[in-house]
Amino acid sequence: MLRVVSTLPALRPLLAGSTLLLNARPLLRSRLTRRPFRAVSSSTASPSSSSSSARDFGGVDFGDERLLRCAAAGRAPLRVAVLVSGGVDSSVALRLLHAAGHRCTAFYLKIWFQEDFRNFWSECPWDDDLKYAQAVCDKSIYLMRAFLEAIENLGFDYIASGHYAHVVHPSPDDVEGPSVLQLSKDKVKDQTYFLSHLSQTQLRRLLFPLGCITKDEVRRLAAQMDLPNQDRKDSQGICFLGKVKFSEFVERQIGEMEGVLLEAETGDYLGTHRGFWFYTIGQRQGLRLPGGPWYVVEKDVQNNVVFVSRNYYSLDKRRRTFRVGSLNWFSNSGPTNNEQLKCKVRHSPEFHDCTVTQEQTSENGVILVVRLSEDDQGLAAGQFAAFYRDNLCLGSGIILDSWDEMNFPVCARALEIARMEDKSRLGKPVKIMNLEHIVKSEKEAIEVA
Repeated sequence: MLRVVSTLPALRPLLAGSTLLLNARPLLRSRLTRRPFRAVSSSTASPSSSSSSARDFGGVDFGDERLLRCAAAGRAPLRVAVLVSGGVDSSVALRLLHAAGHRCTAFYLKIWFQEDFRNFWSECPWDDDLKYAQAVCDKSIYLMRAFLEAIENLGFDYIASGHYAHVVHPSPDDVEGPSVLQLSKDKVKDQTYFLSHLSQTQLRRLLFPLGCITKDEVRRLAAQMDLPNQDRKDSQGICFLGKVKFSEFVERQIGEMEGVLLEAETGDYLGTHRGFWFYTIGQRQGLRLPGGPWYVVEKDVQNNVVFVSRNYYSLDKRRRTFRVGSLNWFSNSGPTNNEQLKCKVRHSPEFHDCTVTQEQTSENGVILVVRLSEDDQGLAAGQFAAFYRDNLCLGSGIILDSWDEMNFPVCARALEIARMEDKSRLGKPVKIMNLEHIVKSEKEAIEVA
């Protein structure tokens, strides 16, 4: 459920001279509460037009064109809807857009509500976020995906946020030309991996003002602008979950269903788990098994069985070949066969060199076979893989499986037990020996011999 909350006028150090706009039209989509919303819209201003504008922008010298390059300054004035979180990134992004001469309306996202997480409401820091956001302007509250649809008919030229990425749009005269997604200047903070899942239609509507500067520069600008959140720490989690643990969130939304844990190499019954959806390949937390570390190496989704091993990081178990389906390219063509690209299989500044080949399958349509130049121990079905040509993000797909000869083996006995309908016949879990005891016993046997 999405609730739209109106906010009253507050301090406006970012939007000096703003006017309060009231829009009495109900929001689109039946899932949204039908009520008017309020937002603060800034007046357009050129940062170099007068000394007063320089004072409004905290005395920041915008003579460096790089600061406003990703804010589409050459197209001003535009009407821009800006997503703000109360953090320093989105606040600086808003300030840069306003400095570029655009008319900005800020919106705050609040996704999970008291009726959904009543027990955790007091622990969720959304109210702190909103206090910081209110210290720069008023805003309404929206859900990200629904947000694009909800404001479709409200007359905004672009939607902006504080993500670290660079979208290059075609010239206004090139109606058919595609927008392209490029890496941000800050390769550590870069978020193109997440944004690679967007469609071309969505990409054409986005601006990321921070794509041409680094995080250190953002912090410096926030200090020069004297923003109230300039010293606020970056969020380290999923912001809309607040302090709620991810496992608790999944439990509340999906529930639990007991299944069995089987050792991949032997098929031994080691214990039970709460449901395969709580676990990802390579995970070691939450297994509650002695004698570890234990890692999740495979899952039988149909039978709710999780296979584990203590040998996940053995050299002969690493993998470098996988298939990708549900392909999403920002241009129609995508990569060519046997093209050498770079790819990411997780949010990280690290890239893999890879070679890709397209194949037609009856089950998944057109897929991409990806061969990495080096092993990756964490490949797992369901993860996204994003592909890059130099600085350009081409798009992404979903990993179907990894299937070369070095894939992690699950023995036939383990697979047979997983297919058993009545798991109660397994009896009690086996007693797990610590690895150090096994190694010690083997050493003693060698010395005796």
